[in-house]
Amino acid sequence: MTTFRYASDQSLMVYLGDEIDLHTHHRVLKLLRLLDAEPIPSVRNLHPAYTSILIVFDPLTQDHSTLERMLTQYISRLDSVALPEPRTVEIPVHYGGEHGPDLLDLAALHGLTPDRVIQIHSSASYIVFFVGFVPGFAYLGGLPPELATPRLQSPRKRVPKGSVAIGGTHTGVYPFETPGGWRLIGRTPLEIFDPDSAELSRLRIGDRVRFAPVPFTKSVSPMTPTA
Repeated sequence: MTTFRYASDQSLMVYLGDEIDLHTHHRVLKLLRLLDAEPIPSVRNLHPAYTSILIVFDPLTQDHSTLERMLTQYISRLDSVALPEPRTVEIPVHYGGEHGPDLLDLAALHGLTPDRVIQIHSSASYIVFFVGFVPGFAYLGGLPPELATPRLQSPRKRVPKGSVAIGGTHTGVYPFETPGGWRLIGRTPLEIFDPDSAELSRLRIGDRVRFAPVPFTKSVSPMTPTA
């Protein structure tokens, strides 16, 4: 099911499903792929999320109703769009201790040992639903249900760069120091966001991600490909 909503005088929200699931995610990816291959005139930016894409356009040369009609034609072709195999990115993580101050509490909350939390978290394969909140912050779906944990009641004013965290049913990596309310279980030395790199963010929508427990002393050069 597809619905449209006027988001502002120069933006249109396209909802491609009602559930945060792989089917809707693939619809988002397919529409992005079509719009990249066949750009619509006057469209300035595309902002994908879990189930939607916010489309920003030039209001002097485009309008909501015309854009909606054009997008409806694109969406009718989604079933014929083939998606490439996703990249797999491995992220080394030092779990617990000063790098994962919430690991013990999270483990106790679920009646698990810290080692079991690490094993479950690092055994799963995650998918990048979208990148947002701050540049380079990827919302990763696929967190095993036994690790789903509410965010902190009071967010931290400073979350260290590289912190690996759990928030609700998702996990993610803070690309640089920022406030945040997710539960910190580890930290990676990997550069997740590099303003001097051509790609800027190591993770992009549609990627698969795996976490690998390692000593924090492991050296990883900025933006070194790990796929």
